[in-house]
Amino acid sequence: MIRHAKMKNIFADKATLISRKMLRYPERKWVVRDFMGEQGVSIGMAQEVLEAMARQGYVERVKRGPESYTTLTDRDRLISDWLKEYRFELNEVDTYYNPDKDILNKIKVCLKEDEYALTLHTAANLITSYVRTDETFVYLNSKKSDKNILDIRQKLGLKELVRGGNIHIICPFYKNSVFFNAQRIKGYRVVSNLQLYLDLYNFQPRGREHAEYLKKLLEDKGKRLD
Repeated sequence: MIRHAKMKNIFADKATLISRKMLRYPERKWVVRDFMGEQGVSIGMAQEVLEAMARQGYVERVKRGPESYTTLTDRDRLISDWLKEYRFELNEVDTYYNPDKDILNKIKVCLKEDEYALTLHTAANLITSYVRTDETFVYLNSKKSDKNILDIRQKLGLKELVRGGNIHIICPFYKNSVFFNAQRIKGYRVVSNLQLYLDLYNFQPRGREHAEYLKKLLEDKGKRLD
């Protein structure tokens, strides 16, 4: 479980916006104001998180007065430690049923760009075609009201069963950061490669296997987890 300690937890929701930005541009020299603004954090949170990251050895803070900056120094260990803290099961998931084999296209048509993002095997298969599955995993923007979600269910024809189902609607644990760096693949909105790797790694069945295959495939193409 993600810890809630007095010291700033760098793997908490908004705090991860800093790690996500640094992992996206790992060679950059960062100043505190780079983490503020839209999809950002307060100056106080940025300072606390950067100090916590420095204590853990993920970053180096160079203090030169007005020319001070921070650089990412151990991206691999940052991601590795993040995997120890995060589980997909922290999300709230509601499961429904729809027999339509074209449900992904219906999701793309029914939902606006900022309303959803695919994840887990559903999303990874758009890159890898590695795990055969009939299940669909989709994050919905948590800012949507219950009425909006009911409307979405009706548009997609999602039925509630006593147990089981194949369509998984996810209210994100990372409410502020899960859509950061979301991408478009084959016409569908998908979480970032980093979030996809985080979601898959401890997921059953076959999540870790798929996560490692995805990582290797990206590396072979000269891409990275960001």
